[in-house]
Amino acid sequence: MKKMTSLGWMICGVFLVCAVSGSAQSTLSSEGESEILTLEKALEIAYQNSPTLRQSKISLEQSQNSLISRRASLKSQFSLELSPFGYSRNSSFQELTSEWYTFRSMTSSGTFSIRQPIKWTDGTITLSENFGWQDETNQTTGGNNTSFYNRLSLSLDQPIFTYNRTKLELRQLELALETSKLNYAMQQLNIERTVTQAFYGVYQSYKNLLTAREEVQNQRQNYEIIKNKVENKLIAKEELFQAEVNLANSESSLYDQETSYENTKDEFKQTLGLPLDMDISVLPNTEVVPVEVDLNKAVEYALKQRMELRNMEIQIEEGTFSLIEAKATNEFEGNISAQVGLFGTGSNVSGAFEKPEDNQSVNLSLTIPIWDWGVRKSTIRNAELGNESTQIDFEEEKKSIVIEVRQLCRNLPKLVKQIEINEKKIKNAEMTYEINLENYRNGTITGMDLQQYQTQLSSAKTEYTNSIIQYKIELLNLKIQTLWDFQTNTSYLPVDLLK
Repeated sequence: MKKMTSLGWMICGVFLVCAVSGSAQSTLSSEGESEILTLEKALEIAYQNSPTLRQSKISLEQSQNSLISRRASLKSQFSLELSPFGYSRNSSFQELTSEWYTFRSMTSSGTFSIRQPIKWTDGTITLSENFGWQDETNQTTGGNNTSFYNRLSLSLDQPIFTYNRTKLELRQLELALETSKLNYAMQQLNIERTVTQAFYGVYQSYKNLLTAREEVQNQRQNYEIIKNKVENKLIAKEELFQAEVNLANSESSLYDQETSYENTKDEFKQTLGLPLDMDISVLPNTEVVPVEVDLNKAVEYALKQRMELRNMEIQIEEGTFSLIEAKATNEFEGNISAQVGLFGTGSNVSGAFEKPEDNQSVNLSLTIPIWDWGVRKSTIRNAELGNESTQIDFEEEKKSIVIEVRQLCRNLPKLVKQIEINEKKIKNAEMTYEINLENYRNGTITGMDLQQYQTQLSSAKTEYTNSIIQYKIELLNLKIQTLWDFQTNTSYLPVDLLK
């Protein structure tokens, strides 16, 4: 049974050696021709290729265009309406004479108007000039009338006893634009977080691969040592079996790590929007410079700059607008219409301008609701409840932000200490492994004992890499949570949002 077990492990080992060697050579050769990415370069690629960010930018441009369009509509509007020719022929019964009369009419006219909305009062002033010609013939009696006319008028249309809809709409569009800017900036932050985590995930997988390769190399050396000792009958043959097991396990682990590394790179390429057949490698900055963070300042920056809070403030303001609109439901309102002008007519063109007559009109209309079965009251109450709910969410969001920032500030010093500890662990594990490797060569410990020390060394290296990555990620999280870069001591808000 021992011989079959040894033979089985040897066959397994040979198979894994072939598979891993081929994969390792492929990885190494591909790495030699791979595209090297720094974190900054990866972020630049992600910003260019991200579909979510592109959609957010489209939404931002749409909000900008909507506001530009609405502001442009408040400027003077010039229009010219032409009716070059009109013809009609109608018959009607006149009861006074008990006869039917047939009328034919031909017309031609044009109207030039200037319409000026008034932003401050929500009214409209219109200046119009209407000039035309008409020819009317009573075909029954043979009577004919041809004349030219000119009508110049200045009119005012002004709503009263209601809210200014123009100013409210403008403010809503301004807030919509600000919301789009905030969403675009938050998408950038989300992409930075996602890309950074994926970037260090590739680095972590690569470091695990290097550790696995080093372990395989150590196990192969140990296997050769034990094999020589067994052949010289210096130790029992069972030690060779254990060495074969250790070597096979390390080779299997190497194969797993190479597979994991390739899978991680594929996922990272998908995140960046790169072709999957493109080979890449990452070049991170693993230098750890402890950053001093004032907890109170961090909380202050977060409450002052967090875009989620500004978004909720916008929602609260929009809720106020909803309440204004709700109060306008079935409201008492009115409208003033006034017009002054000159009207002239004559048988020729000049006659339409010679003796114009004055025209004036003033009209006041009121809408007085009497009974709406509680519609207005319910609508207003719904708007008030919505505003109250938003205010509660706002206060709770502030509390959550404070808690998150405090936890990050407390966690950073702990991570720095953990990095120092893990660095010492590697040194101790390396010295311990070297000492016990010598003991193993001298035959004072078994292969299983040496494997434990090898595992401790691999774990120490992995923990050290993980602690560095975790510190980098937490530092980024603090920057995103506070929108303040404590490394450069500068605000992290987009430039246009600082204005």
